[in-house]
Amino acid sequence: MARRRRRRSCALTVTVDLYGPRQSVLHVLVLVRLAPVTRARRDAPRIDLRGNLVNVPTLARTLEAFFQERLMGQRHVSPHTVDAYRDTFKLLFAFIQGQSAKAPSSLGFEDIDAAVVGSFLHHLEVDRGNSARTRNVRLAAIHSFFRFAALRHPEHAQNIQRVLAIPTKRFERALVSFLSDDEVTALLAAPDQTQFIGRRDHALLLLALQSGMRVSELVGLHRGDVVFDVRSHVRCTGKGRKERTTPLTKRTASALRRLMAEHYGTTDSPLFANTHGSGSLSRSAVSKLVARHARTAAECCASLGAKDVTPHVLRHTAAMRLLQSGSDIASIALWLGHESIETTNIYVHADLALKEQALDRTTPIGKARGRYRPTDKLLAMLDAL
Repeated sequence: MARRRRRRSCALTVTVDLYGPRQSVLHVLVLVRLAPVTRARRDAPRIDLRGNLVNVPTLARTLEAFFQERLMGQRHVSPHTVDAYRDTFKLLFAFIQGQSAKAPSSLGFEDIDAAVVGSFLHHLEVDRGNSARTRNVRLAAIHSFFRFAALRHPEHAQNIQRVLAIPTKRFERALVSFLSDDEVTALLAAPDQTQFIGRRDHALLLLALQSGMRVSELVGLHRGDVVFDVRSHVRCTGKGRKERTTPLTKRTASALRRLMAEHYGTTDSPLFANTHGSGSLSRSAVSKLVARHARTAAECCASLGAKDVTPHVLRHTAAMRLLQSGSDIASIALWLGHESIETTNIYVHADLALKEQALDRTTPIGKARGRYRPTDKLLAMLDAL
């Protein structure tokens, strides 16, 4: 019995040395000889005498390096990107655990092959009701991780390549939804401006409709980002940490000036504070207040009742108003902060009025095209009298 205890003690000491900085072939051979006795201890992740987590599967180590080194360290991605990638792997591990009853901490690369990833994507669409666009976003996060792992673990090259070969799914691109002038007027009149919260919401809606900012850009604004001058404007940081400035109309500048005069704060204070004044409105809070005021506005503008009004619909509305006023696509792309002008082309497809104008300039089918004949100079002189 004492001999058995000595063997366990010896095995524990060898395991600590094995995962320390001075690993040697001798330690590996000794651990293999004692493996039948210490298999449960060896397979379980734990903390060694130096405070380091040891015996962690390769997948867990690589995933931690992917988030800390690649995403946060090298690429310096935004917190929103980190959250999206984190949620993807939480969903993936929960799905695998439900299918195989295997804890996420014990998973290896062999447990996440192309078949498992394909089943997970099917689960997202069928069981969770996600759209093809959301499915592609989740797949992009998985692809990014496996590309990172490919250079670190060539022993899993075949499995990694099969996962990377999973294609994105094509989906129907619906026309963008936007508000008409009457709907915009009704929405802006919905907040109760006799209350501070109503004036805050009115200023937020006005800025969103005029600037076309994303909801993440709106909630990230600080008081110091608004400049009141001969040319009042607001600064924001968009996708890819690209900073841009957007000019403000007199009406929008006046609403923001009144809001800031009522609610004291420093230049680093949020422009649109929450009810408690302890921080900025969240994205979900903005979505809820937009939907709430849209329901109120639908009482006097029935067409709003048939639309799902979201903060992004307000962004689409700003873009369509610019397009209908005669602004070119390149200017609208700069206004919205689009990286590619191809993204802005969706508004051209959505504007029926522009298509009708183009149709009016065409020759009707079955009618010969006319030829321009200048007016006789003498008759033109007489007509001008």
